[in-house]
Amino acid sequence: MTIDSESNLERYNDNMDMKTQLNEALKEAMKNNDDLRRRTLRMVMAAIKQVEVDKRTALDDAGVMALIQKEIKNRREALEEARKANRADLAADNEAEIAVLEAFLPKAMPAEELRALVQAAIAETGAAAPSDMGKVMKVVIPKVAGRAPNDMISAAVRDLLQK
Repeated sequence: MTIDSESNLERYNDNMDMKTQLNEALKEAMKNNDDLRRRTLRMVMAAIKQVEVDKRTALDDAGVMALIQKEIKNRREALEEARKANRADLAADNEAEIAVLEAFLPKAMPAEELRALVQAAIAETGAAAPSDMGKVMKVVIPKVAGRAPNDMISAAVRDLLQK
């Protein structure tokens, strides 16, 4: 039994915070001897613990999602490096880890929906130039709630402010 199926993922999302979801998935991976999933989830849990120790505060769901997105970004960079070095084994490992991590994020926001949110935020803040990007980002990021990476959000904001 793995978290890959929709019904299992929904079971994890019902009334559980992100750290609890990750912990439960880790326990399940250990029971099922799923080495890849166990290794990936332990790495995420260690990263969460490290951030919490460094900041001396507990991460909320938004913080955990941001950390998972950061780990996915790191894996994508490692994936590109592995491909450049013709290391199919490392590339496959990174792709598999990305898939494990993406299962814990909400469904990705379509680009059109993101652009609509950004346009609404631009109208709301009265932003007119790229120098107003920070004001727009402050409004958009909470509304996106982990459904799009910050670099994608900033690219959309920058694009719409330059027009």
